[in-house]
Amino acid sequence: MAKKAVRVRFAPAPTGRLHVGGARTALFNDLFARRHKGAFILRVEDTDAARSSEEYYRSIIEALTWLGLEWDEGPEAGGKHGPYRQSQRRDIYAEYLDKLKEGGRAYECFCTPEELEERRRDARDAGEAPRYDGRCANLSPRERERLARQGLKPCLRFRLDEGADLAFDDLVRGRVEIKAGDLDDFVVARPDGSPTYNFVCAVDDATMAISHVIRGEDHISNTPRQLAVYRALAFEPPVFAHLPLLLGPDRSRLSKRHGAKAVLEYRDEGYVPEAFVNFLALLGWSYDDERELFSLKELRKYFSLARVAKKGAVFDVDKLKWMNGVYLRRLSVGDLFERARPWLEKAGLVGAEDDEKAELAARALALEHEKIKTLGEAPELIAFFFAERVEYDEPAQENLLKLPGGAAILRDVAEACAALEDFSAEALERTVREFAQEKKISAGKIIHAMRAALSGRAVGPSLFDMAALLGQERVVKRLMKAASAYKR
Repeated sequence: MAKKAVRVRFAPAPTGRLHVGGARTALFNDLFARRHKGAFILRVEDTDAARSSEEYYRSIIEALTWLGLEWDEGPEAGGKHGPYRQSQRRDIYAEYLDKLKEGGRAYECFCTPEELEERRRDARDAGEAPRYDGRCANLSPRERERLARQGLKPCLRFRLDEGADLAFDDLVRGRVEIKAGDLDDFVVARPDGSPTYNFVCAVDDATMAISHVIRGEDHISNTPRQLAVYRALAFEPPVFAHLPLLLGPDRSRLSKRHGAKAVLEYRDEGYVPEAFVNFLALLGWSYDDERELFSLKELRKYFSLARVAKKGAVFDVDKLKWMNGVYLRRLSVGDLFERARPWLEKAGLVGAEDDEKAELAARALALEHEKIKTLGEAPELIAFFFAERVEYDEPAQENLLKLPGGAAILRDVAEACAALEDFSAEALERTVREFAQEKKISAGKIIHAMRAALSGRAVGPSLFDMAALLGQERVVKRLMKAASAYKR
């Protein structure tokens, strides 16, 4: 028997922006497809017309593109199994709904929402799991006609095979068994005729020849119903793999209260896609117990569902920020500046065509290259290079106060800097250290006070490199300004 071609899909609903859980699912599907030289399909589940929007759809496409994922078939790529938006596949769904009815596997249910809620409430009060009791399963044609004359619009329910258990072998979780008696006859079409999720999902996966369904663990409860649809329509089911949930630091399910955001919000904060993809890949998957840094190309080479864990994966923002810093430090100075430029322009530090300011910003960023964690930090890190007036933060003020005879010392240092013909970092360091030795003052205290005076901060890049870049005139001016700020 010929080996079935690998075809996987990511099927987001455009009812909100793409969040990290969905992005991780999309990434794992991409990695699995590339690893097995298969196809990655993008399908848009937009049957919920009231909540779906073109804006959300576009933002999902933008997020996937930013991550570097490429789909072989989908709304933006075409393909022979389209349409790839569920809202455009209603004729296909109608055909298979008719097949279910013709085969006796679907029936009209006239129970009203109020009646169903009352029965659910009664079941809960009795300590039982709420489930549909099947009272419309065997209505006679006359009874259906009578109910229809009363103005009741029926939904369509799937008739489960009571004698058949629904089990499947999950590539992550192993054997999963569900007794048919634990399920009820579920709705496959609403009273307005629109099909429901579990039905359309099964039909789409079958008609798009999906070989593997890789999705979040929260979908396990849907799988038995979809398997029942496959069986009723004589479809060959795909292989399932349910990924572990994403957890917050407190090990509860990841949510907004943990600071979880949409993917594009991380982009806008200055995370780079290479780091974000690397971080996502490690949420539930590992190559070994040591290596953590991978390019997308390497992930596509090494990824295996066999290395996906069953237990939930903790979304650690601190680790993401650390990893982003690692990737930023790998960039050349020029590349770092170009990537940070949109944030610098937004902050008004550089203009679109301001070569002089751009050169200063690039050189300033080079001094912060080892410390920067996100591109969004760039304006704050180098703003003092562009400021007319330096504002001292509290730690900087403390460093100024720790300098014995601060006002006089800073004035003397300013005069020594003004006298320098060579204003290089090396000449500055030599001058300051000789001055400290002459005055019998700790060079460290002078250096800390000078950094505070020049940048308004207690921490920053090498003082002497920073001063050389600021230039002689501004260094002297800022030292004198700080000296005059001491209380007399």
